[in-house]
Amino acid sequence: MKRWVKRVLRVLLPLAVWLGVWQCLAGWVGLELLLPGPGRVLERLAALCPTPLFWRAALATLGRVFLGGALGALGGALVAALSARWEPVDWVMTPMMKVVRATPVASFILLIWLWCQAGWVPAVIAALMSAPVVWGATAQAIGDTDPQLLEMARAYRFSRWKTARLVYLPSVLPAVLAGCRTALGLAWKAGVAAEVLCRPRRALGTQVYNAKLSMETADLFAWTAVVVCLSFAVERALWWAWRALDRRGRRWGHGDP
Repeated sequence: MKRWVKRVLRVLLPLAVWLGVWQCLAGWVGLELLLPGPGRVLERLAALCPTPLFWRAALATLGRVFLGGALGALGGALVAALSARWEPVDWVMTPMMKVVRATPVASFILLIWLWCQAGWVPAVIAALMSAPVVWGATAQAIGDTDPQLLEMARAYRFSRWKTARLVYLPSVLPAVLAGCRTALGLAWKAGVAAEVLCRPRRALGTQVYNAKLSMETADLFAWTAVVVCLSFAVERALWWAWRALDRRGRRWGHGDP
C-alpha cells in the first residue's frame, strides 16, 4: 500500500467509523433534543461559520488562550532557569508551582473571577495551567544536561552565554517544546472552561453555554466541534513551528563558538 493512501485511510477510516456510530446512536435515541445526528450538527455548523458572531468568538478565544498560554510558558521557563541558577529561588518557587499544578481548575476560575473582569479570566487561567507544565519540563531538562559537557565548558572557560547557547540550549529545547505542546492543550481546555463559567461577551465558551441554556443541542454540538477543530488546527500549526524552532536551536547549539 502506498504511503499517501495509508495516510488518507488513517484519517478517513476512524472518522467514518465514529460518525457511523454517532448516527446509529442518534437514530436509536430518536430525539434531537438529547442527541442530534451528525448531519444536523454539520448543518448548524455551516450556518454558524459565515456569521460575524462565529469569527468574533473564535478570534477572541484564540487570542485569550494564546496570550495566557504564551505568558505562562515564558514564566514557567524563566522560573525553572532562575531556580537552576539560584537555590533560594528554587526553595520559594517550587512549592508554589506544585500547589498551582495540584489545585482544581474550577477553584482557580472562581477565585480569579473575584479579582478580574470576566474577559481576563480565561487568559489568566491559561497562564496558570501552562506555567507548571513548562516549568517541570524545563527544570528536568536542565537537571539532565550532560555533566561532561558542562565540565568541558568550564575547562575551556566558556562564558555563561556561550555555555547556555552551546550546552544548555540543545539539551533543553526539545523537552521545552514538548512541554509547551502539552501546556497548550491544557491551556486551551482550561481557557474554554473558564469562558463557559464566566461568559465573556465574545467567546466560544459563552456560545456553548448559551446553546445549552436555550436547549439548542445541535448548536451545542456545533460549537463544541468548533472548539475541537480549532484545538487540532492550532496544535498542528504549532507542531510545524516547533519543528522549525527545533532545527534552528540545533543550529545554534552546533554552530561555531
